[in-house]
Amino acid sequence: MKAPALPIFALESFPQQPKPRKPYYIERLETHVAKFPGVSVPHAHDFYLLLYVTAGHGQHTIDLVPYELRAGSFFFMTPGQVHNWSLSEAARGFIVFFDADFYLFRYPGSRLYEYPFFDNAHAPVLYLPPDEPDFRLLFERMFAENASAYDNQAEVFRSYLYLSLELAARHYQGQPRHAPTHGQEQIRAFSSLLNQHFRTQRTVSEYADMLHITANHLNAVCRRLLNKTASALIQERVIVEAQRLLQYSSQTVAEVAYALGFEDTSYFSRYFRKHTGLTPEAFRLHP
Repeated sequence: MKAPALPIFALESFPQQPKPRKPYYIERLETHVAKFPGVSVPHAHDFYLLLYVTAGHGQHTIDLVPYELRAGSFFFMTPGQVHNWSLSEAARGFIVFFDADFYLFRYPGSRLYEYPFFDNAHAPVLYLPPDEPDFRLLFERMFAENASAYDNQAEVFRSYLYLSLELAARHYQGQPRHAPTHGQEQIRAFSSLLNQHFRTQRTVSEYADMLHITANHLNAVCRRLLNKTASALIQERVIVEAQRLLQYSSQTVAEVAYALGFEDTSYFSRYFRKHTGLTPEAFRLHP
């Protein structure tokens, strides 16, 4: 009998209010565990995850490696990693999910991939003093902002997220390294190449050639670890850059298309609408 597939959760797996779907999620740890009891069994995600613990204890297992969970623990997970936990009833804290493109929309793509705690060669946890004030305040602010009705909620939430990651990187110096799996190394190399060449290289075979593997193998690794095809990741990177330019620059749609390597503005508009549901002009008016 074939073993059941490992659950791979998307952000849509965690209903949020109000609609429509947000590319980020935050909840108090105790509330999240009560609402979604299935998260205690081994599973993976297709998004980034932060877990900040303010009270209680337990064990958090990530990619088969157990880590102590205690007050002041700050865990970092990348898409595709498998984890589960065992928490005491007194466990408290915050859990945050976010799509890569949510971060990339505002901040340089290379920065997300440079954080040491998102490099699978490093331990995915930072142990801070239980009474460390800065991170608790930032998570409280993110939580409050997520419940607000302000039009610029996403921008403010993203700014708090950025500060959390930058401060974590400052605290993280000198943490131990762990050897990544071969598949994780390939995903990281693909991500780095994609960030460099997405304006000119759009096919899976081009990236596979640069990685010295077959296109089928690259797609298989992406599906296994990220639950997405390599072509979907390429498309997402192009679209998030287009969205960034449309919102934050004064370039015309034709100039944005040219900057992204599209020689035909009409084709760019069709491409953008296919993947977002909006024309570039409509997105610029209602991002």
